[in-house]
Amino acid sequence: MNTQNRAQILVEALPYIQKYRGKVLVIKYGGNAMVNEELKQAIIQDVVLLNMVGVQVVLVHGGGPEISKLLNQVGKESKFINGLRYTDEQTIDFVQMALCGKVNKDLVSLLEKAGGKAVGLSGLDASIFKALRHTDIYRTDYGYVGDIIKVDATLVRQLLDHGYIPVISSLARGFDEDVNYNVNADLAAEKIAIALKAEKFILLTDVSGVMEDVNDPDSLIPSIQVSQVSALEKKGIISGGMIPKVQCCVEAIRQGIHFANIQDGRIPHSILIELLSDQGVGTVFY
Repeated sequence: MNTQNRAQILVEALPYIQKYRGKVLVIKYGGNAMVNEELKQAIIQDVVLLNMVGVQVVLVHGGGPEISKLLNQVGKESKFINGLRYTDEQTIDFVQMALCGKVNKDLVSLLEKAGGKAVGLSGLDASIFKALRHTDIYRTDYGYVGDIIKVDATLVRQLLDHGYIPVISSLARGFDEDVNYNVNADLAAEKIAIALKAEKFILLTDVSGVMEDVNDPDSLIPSIQVSQVSALEKKGIISGGMIPKVQCCVEAIRQGIHFANIQDGRIPHSILIELLSDQGVGTVFY
């Protein structure tokens, strides 16, 4: 790349830096980008760079692979019901160990090494998240799995205002019981984005975005109006595991977030490409 091309990239980023400076960006970090070291470093660099140019970044994470690894080490089988990890009284302890301990603090350490100022939190701290026990129409028992019903973003807001990068793991205090709940990280990110009135909400996944045809890599739908979602679901274009992710984006938009994005975390520096370039990646909802 010649000097002129390098300069053009920086010039192209300028209006986007101006647009997002001082605004809140919530990123749900998960998928392959959490286990691939090269991708992890790219995510960390993106977050620190954005923080240094004045974007207030919140990183929300789960940690399914680490939870499964820890359970395997103690000889406890991972059990899933309808895609959700069944979380009994013993398992919730291991979930807390994995999420609040290793995963969260590893991310904080990486952000600090890259020059950022990060603070590790869980939804338990300052009761950021409160949840009710998860139920469905069949009254299925999922154990200590919760649905977030209340968010207190006061501590997160204070950290952002002092230049820190909050890193939040997906756990919640019980609203109905004196217990802790394992909560879906996508939903946790959506809820904190709404509470903070974020400018943008990004879901990093292992897919390119919403596709017209999942077998055709060139069929990405780059933008979707919330009003179009129902028709796309009826056509089967939005289906399976993409439905709850899309619903997170839809709810975020309906609650005042300007833009929500589902994008491929397997693309190095996809966050910077989406935020600071004309090109963008993934599917944006508005």
